Amino acid sequence: MDRHGGYTHWTPDQFIQIIEEFIHPYHVTVPIYPCLDHGGPWLKDIHTTRHLSLQETMEELKLSLTAFLQAGYRLMHIDPTVDRNLLKCNLPSLDVIVERTIELIQHTESERNRMSLPPISYEVGSEEVHGGMADLKRSRIFLNQLHAEMERSSLAEQWLCFIVAQVGTDLHTTRFDAKIASQLFSIAIQHGSLIKGHYSDWVENPQDYPRSGMGGANVEPEFTAVEVRALMELEKEETFLTPEKNAHELSHFAETLQQAVIESERWRKWLQAGEEEVSLSKLPPERKQWLVETGARYVWTEQIVLESKRLLYKNVSRKINNPNQWVVSKIAARIGHYFTSFKLEKSWESLKVKTFQAN
Repeated sequence: MDRHGGYTHWTPDQFIQIIEEFIHPYHVTVPIYPCLDHGGPWLKDIHTTRHLSLQETMEELKLSLTAFLQAGYRLMHIDPTVDRNLLKCNLPSLDVIVERTIELIQHTESERNRMSLPPISYEVGSEEVHGGMADLKRSRIFLNQLHAEMERSSLAEQWLCFIVAQVGTDLHTTRFDAKIASQLFSIAIQHGSLIKGHYSDWVENPQDYPRSGMGGANVEPEFTAVEVRALMELEKEETFLTPEKNAHELSHFAETLQQAVIESERWRKWLQAGEEEVSLSKLPPERKQWLVETGARYVWTEQIVLESKRLLYKNVSRKINNPNQWVVSKIAARIGHYFTSFKLEKSWESLKVKTFQAN
């Protein structure tokens, strides 16, 4: 998401408006905390496909950071760990990462003060192998150097809420490394920060996150996959419910979704070695399904996908009263799995007590 809408087609303002529309009907009483994920140069696909220079991508990013502030975002992930001017095998130096992190936080703070907005929080770094905080030594040097530069730049009061680091997981590995996480926690906490893992999808041992002192975990491709699988279940039901003479009324949702993912070209970013020259349809069924499930989040708001889903819901509504709610319940159940594993059941009640006591 950026000020142009990104692949969701929602601008920051529109996203906040959509959130607010859900607050009343769902009786939301907890704080809403909009956050920016991966705010850095070339991290929007369009910046890469248009071959923007460093200056151009930084200017675009800064305009988007201002838009996020105006919309009411409360946490910004500053992630300048990608440099398209370097070969893939080369990493940006820590000096460069720190320098660009400072530049982006300075811009955000300058804009926040200009608009007289309340303080926000930041998370920095990335677990990506192309320049992130992928080992203990690199993380320690980065944090020490960044904090020293923040003090010199009059940014010492800005809270680095999270440090994003490699804790053993990515889109292809699912074993959380509790030992590494604990060691990273001991480094981050010295600066008043916590560790966040940006890949926690399908993680095998989520119960180890709170035990290791982890402060945050990002999960998203997994929830998209749950949604895709739920919709595929509905499509099977649709086929069963629809007489052969009415086959022309079928939604063909799976086919429509796959075609939308193919046309988006987004699936190519997840290709592995040896797959670059192979079309999606020629990949093994399990691999193709993974790429469709992972890429589906980029096309949910495409009109052809929305229309196909509406038709699917219409066709199965003869048996399932509210098919959309049925799909949502599948996603909610999976969210609940992490909610329980991370021991968050009483987190809001605990926060309210602490706030009351502080006041």
